[in-house]
Amino acid sequence: MTQTQPTSPMRALRTVAPALLALGSSAALAHAGVDAGEHHGFLSGLLHPMSGLDHLGAMLAVGLWSATTTARPGVAPLSFALTLLAGALLAQSGLSWAGVEPMIVASLLVVGLLLAAQTRLPLAVGGALVGAFALFHGMAHGQELNGGPALLGMVVGTALLHGVGLAAGLVLRQRHRWVSRAAGVAVAASGVVLGWPLLMA
Repeated sequence: MTQTQPTSPMRALRTVAPALLALGSSAALAHAGVDAGEHHGFLSGLLHPMSGLDHLGAMLAVGLWSATTTARPGVAPLSFALTLLAGALLAQSGLSWAGVEPMIVASLLVVGLLLAAQTRLPLAVGGALVGAFALFHGMAHGQELNGGPALLGMVVGTALLHGVGLAAGLVLRQRHRWVSRAAGVAVAASGVVLGWPLLMA
């Protein structure tokens, strides 16, 4: 009888990596104007932040990081939501900035690492940092959404995701903090996977 040789970790990685990179490529390029403002209505806006792994991961990570590292966990999520709206409004006014996709990827990497390391920042610094990233997330959303109800839904959807992250973080800050660290590693890793196709382009 012929025995089946166990699959080595490196061979498994070589098998899985192309699929991950292909997924990352499609997810990273799934917004920033592709839909050209074709999404209308509150429900469309509400679901929009949840439709991409990049936006979903960043918003959950902001809530988790804020809850597990600051005494006022609502500051960074509020800054993110408000600046997100500002970025969407700028995009709908016709303003277009280069580097939207790389900045969204950078937000996953930076916030994921902050969460993984449980890094504490002054409230103003943390709020400004996530707000800067949110501006680019908002510009990506603003190029795809159209109308006040859709933008309102976007902000509500973002707040819901932040709320989930905050609630989870408040539970995990007392015990099982390693779960938050692991989530940060996962978010940062997703930034690497999503960003790799952009570096190779």
